[in-house]
Amino acid sequence: MASHTASRPPPERQGFFEGRYGRMLLPGVILQSVLIGGGYATGREIVEFGAKYGALGWLAGLGIFVGFGLMAFLMFETARRFQAFDYRTLLKKLIGPLYWTFDIVYILLAILIIAIMAAATGEILNSTLGLNYWVGVLLITVVVGLLNFFGESVIERFKSVGTVLLYVGYIIFATLVIMRNWDAIAETFSSGNHSLHPTVSIWAILWSGVLYVGYNLAVYPAALFTVHRQTRMRDTAVAGLVSGLLMTIPWFLTYVALMGFYPRDDIFGATVPWLEMLGSEGAWVVVVFGIVVGWTLIETATGMIYALVARVDQNLVDVERPKMSRSWAGGVAVVTLGLSVLLAQVGIIDLVAKGYTAMGYAMIVVFAVPLLVRGTYLMVTKQGRAFTEPTEPGTYERSDVRADEGELDPV
Repeated sequence: MASHTASRPPPERQGFFEGRYGRMLLPGVILQSVLIGGGYATGREIVEFGAKYGALGWLAGLGIFVGFGLMAFLMFETARRFQAFDYRTLLKKLIGPLYWTFDIVYILLAILIIAIMAAATGEILNSTLGLNYWVGVLLITVVVGLLNFFGESVIERFKSVGTVLLYVGYIIFATLVIMRNWDAIAETFSSGNHSLHPTVSIWAILWSGVLYVGYNLAVYPAALFTVHRQTRMRDTAVAGLVSGLLMTIPWFLTYVALMGFYPRDDIFGATVPWLEMLGSEGAWVVVVFGIVVGWTLIETATGMIYALVARVDQNLVDVERPKMSRSWAGGVAVVTLGLSVLLAQVGIIDLVAKGYTAMGYAMIVVFAVPLLVRGTYLMVTKQGRAFTEPTEPGTYERSDVRADEGELDPV
């Protein structure tokens, strides 16, 4: 196995984002920050994919945690082995010449998710901060355009701060609602109440969780640009577990809070269930909620669009042309948001209930199944290439030889 001196600095000199945080935590931070926007932040998705099943809804949440973590690990490890840091390169390894089918589903689902974000933006910022609907949309469009203009390093820092802000906010919101409604929550679980869907089977609930993971696979490419820091399977395994936890904990906090109101129609039929649940709290809580959710909406749009920009850049590199300029990247963000705002006029409840299901099935076919089958096969047969940890300061061992050509990749 050949050794060479890497251009990267030795680990002891690496900065915060280049060390363990960048390898094991940052990928999950990016996934979580892109995921928790639109319907997730409002609580609408938790109603549709779990909470509507009352005391049995936790089963969907358990399936969601396992699915999120497993898919994250498989994507990170496959991307690491093949140095696939944009989704076009990754999908070529998974489904070969059919990679373009993922493009179609991804772009449609990205616009749908951002549309849900835009639909939520107006109501949330108007209700919490008193901003006019279009002022809120314009504000988010400008910020997302600027983040895509400045690129990767600024996005990483923005999302890291956002994760801390979001978790502090969710803990505050959930604690207030759960403490105020603890007796009702306990009654829902002790009675096994699932009256909104009295005949639902356990398998149907679990499948709801599978669908939820399926359509959310569209956010996964947003984390590919962080995988270049991962050097062995231990990094990708830890990052997968962290991703599953970070992406699911807010789901469970929202779910438990909702059980204090089950099966009230004013909560479970609301466009923004969190606003209804926080209605009896002080004005400062609603304002903080507006800020936190506004931040997550920006993160979602930024991550989805940045993955699309990386995809286009890779195409340009392949034909020996320069990558998009900062201005073009920012312009793509603004145009994509404009299309999504138009779609948002359909309404958030219809978008979540109808659009997500169809796109969820499509994403399972073009991404989840290939990742589970082909990705697992590539790992079992030890194909690809990967970096090991440095054997001495400043040096790295690397295998560029396929396993079936005589050498195994390090894991």
